[in-house]
Amino acid sequence: MLRWGAAVVVFAVVGAGTAYGITEMKRSDVPGLKTASDGRWTFPTVSKPPLPAGSPGPFATANAAGAHFADLRALVLPAPKGAVGDKALDGSDGWLATKVFLAEFSAADDRTEIAQQLTDQGLRHIAARGWTTSDGTHTRIYLLQFDTATVADEISKGLAGYASPTHPVRGADSYESDDDFPDAAKVTNVSLQPYVETKPYGAEQVRLGFVTAGDTFAMIVQSRKGQAEAVPFQQTVTLQSELLG
Repeated sequence: MLRWGAAVVVFAVVGAGTAYGITEMKRSDVPGLKTASDGRWTFPTVSKPPLPAGSPGPFATANAAGAHFADLRALVLPAPKGAVGDKALDGSDGWLATKVFLAEFSAADDRTEIAQQLTDQGLRHIAARGWTTSDGTHTRIYLLQFDTATVADEISKGLAGYASPTHPVRGADSYESDDDFPDAAKVTNVSLQPYVETKPYGAEQVRLGFVTAGDTFAMIVQSRKGQAEAVPFQQTVTLQSELLG
């Protein structure tokens, strides 16, 4: 269960009678958890979906492929309270068409190249969710599942450059690594590369995160008129990472 409580944040899940994972983080460890007025969002209580009977978690020793056996659609972070859902990311029966994901990238040549990479690497399916909060922040989360953790890692390496993403997403051309993302907000066994659009930016600023957890690669995009705030981005990335971890 992922819960932003009064004193600590406890991430726990119980599936098929087996503990799936528990992590505890003090509010003082993560910017955005100290007070209710620092810009963080209020998410509903979220639990990881139960694993099929006898199935290991993605980082269990017995799970060499790093497979997520839980339904990927149930592993997408829900929208915070009061947000308006983005129906364009609902997909068909919860599965998103690849072309909708590809539309996030600015250049046609980039979209073509990424589409070929996804085909070559055997993309299984995409689950997604998007929302807009009252302050105008637009969030999009995409989870792409492959056959093994090795393949997902290859996709991540192809998209995540060290200082900036290999292929810019729409709304921003120039990025830098988000070095202010707190280490305490990162999740064990989950790889994260966060970016932030550099000044001068246009009408909106974009924040972008690439997350790799086992057989799943996640792309998290937030954009907002003026400036995209750090705290909601950190909060969203951390909760989504916990769901996958």
